[in-house]
Amino acid sequence: MKKPYLICSLTLILSLVTNEFLSSQENNRQELEELYNDWRQFEIPPLKNGAPDYSNETFKNRMPEYRKLRDRLIKIDKSDLETKSKIDWSIIWAEMNGFEFNFRVLKPWERDPAYYKSVWMYRSDVPAHEGPTHHSVIEIWQYNFPLSKNESSKLDKQLQVIPILNEQAKSNLTGNAKDLWIAGIRDIDRQTIDLKSILNYPDVNNNKSLVNTINKAIESTESFSEWLKTESSKKDGPSGIGKENYTWYQQNVHLVPLTWDDEVMILKRELARAWASLKLEEHKNRNLPKLIPASTSEEYDLLVNQASKELLNFLDKEQILDVKDFYKDALNEHLGGYIPEDKRNFFWITAHLDPKPLFSHFFHWFELAEMDFNPSQNIIRKEPLLYNIFDSRNEGVATGVEEMFMQAGLYENSPRSKEIVYILIAQRAARGLGSLYAHANLMSMEEAGKIHSEYTPRGWMKTEKELLIFEQHLYLRQPGYGTSYITGKYLFENALAEFSRLNENNISADLKSFFNKLISVGNIPMTLFHWEINNDSSVISQVIPGLD
Repeated sequence: MKKPYLICSLTLILSLVTNEFLSSQENNRQELEELYNDWRQFEIPPLKNGAPDYSNETFKNRMPEYRKLRDRLIKIDKSDLETKSKIDWSIIWAEMNGFEFNFRVLKPWERDPAYYKSVWMYRSDVPAHEGPTHHSVIEIWQYNFPLSKNESSKLDKQLQVIPILNEQAKSNLTGNAKDLWIAGIRDIDRQTIDLKSILNYPDVNNNKSLVNTINKAIESTESFSEWLKTESSKKDGPSGIGKENYTWYQQNVHLVPLTWDDEVMILKRELARAWASLKLEEHKNRNLPKLIPASTSEEYDLLVNQASKELLNFLDKEQILDVKDFYKDALNEHLGGYIPEDKRNFFWITAHLDPKPLFSHFFHWFELAEMDFNPSQNIIRKEPLLYNIFDSRNEGVATGVEEMFMQAGLYENSPRSKEIVYILIAQRAARGLGSLYAHANLMSMEEAGKIHSEYTPRGWMKTEKELLIFEQHLYLRQPGYGTSYITGKYLFENALAEFSRLNENNISADLKSFFNKLISVGNIPMTLFHWEINNDSSVISQVIPGLD
């Protein structure tokens, strides 16, 4: 007769323990979200004369508060967090490491003149701008011209910060990174051109206050550029951060569990594989007619519109992706226009032959459309991660799907297009390899660019030098970005491989479910996606403390 009472007692105890555990999880989750909000608020620097203050003294004064925030994070008991919250803890940990690394090593406000570029005319194809940016950038693409009264007032106020920040930059820029300094002047000169172009936007010339503010910003930017050019003769130091710092940054900030040497090996392997695969494709296709590039605007428009339809129909019909209505608009806004042959850079050379390889990479715009129309309910994953921590996810996936879609059958009716896919892989491996040598200070930025150019097939990186300079400059400014296309692709394929192994006998765990989970998880580092989708933290456990 005592057994029912025993069962009831055990049930009650189990219920109490379960409720206590769940309550503990909820409390820790709430604490984590509160910390995240405090951290993101702290990360924005104080103002000085209306502009963000990047002075060395201010950074030093802020470090005690940073350490308090970091201590709060470390004190959160990860054992009481469910998997998604452990991953979110890791995101905050990585961002805090990024702040510390910027303060200790990268110092973009001190070493990198391009950091002070304020005006951005176009949206980036990744969650935030590529490379380090200051905290008061002006997103011209977000404005609708002619401006409303409120928009005009807002833009005027934003532009007034430019002269203040430019003057502060002259005090802050005490670094001796020669390549960063010289290449950065281009970005500041570009700002002058962009500011002048705004004067020609609809109805701007009728707004005297705005015109006056723009002209002051132009004058200040031109003065800043002249100062940079004068100071450039004094710069003779390296711009790379060195192998040891590079490895620490990749592992502890971008959560890429590779060393500098690992990345060299992976990129060399991909470069060789791409060239060899290209040769085999060319041999197989030797009796087929070559692709003929579009030679008029009409031909180009016909080509890209057809390619857009073919790609979306393929992804839908082959059950690779849930093609949502807003994907079509997101892709079609970026089809580009006809470019004369002698003006085409590497990517538009490929697009004038067959745009589908490049449009596959435009998976980027699907992801950004998801952020716009289907934002994450998880506050820690809703906004773009700081310090380009998203690069292995966004660039790795965009690069990975170029080949994945090909392997799934996208070019069965156009075998020659497969050659373009391998050329794209080779170009990304070559430019990333050059960036690794530049960061190790084994090469100058110009020398790294030669690898980028010489090891891209068919001489397609020799047609338009601006792209070469832009890419190598970006990768020198943002460690790991140049390699993220290939290392992120490697980590992406690794996640798919493990997903396939674990679900080998699970019919419902198909490619479509994999991509659905990829999108729903959000723009987090690829190792964290691997952890969440495969319940496998081993890919990152040697980097993040307390996961063993």
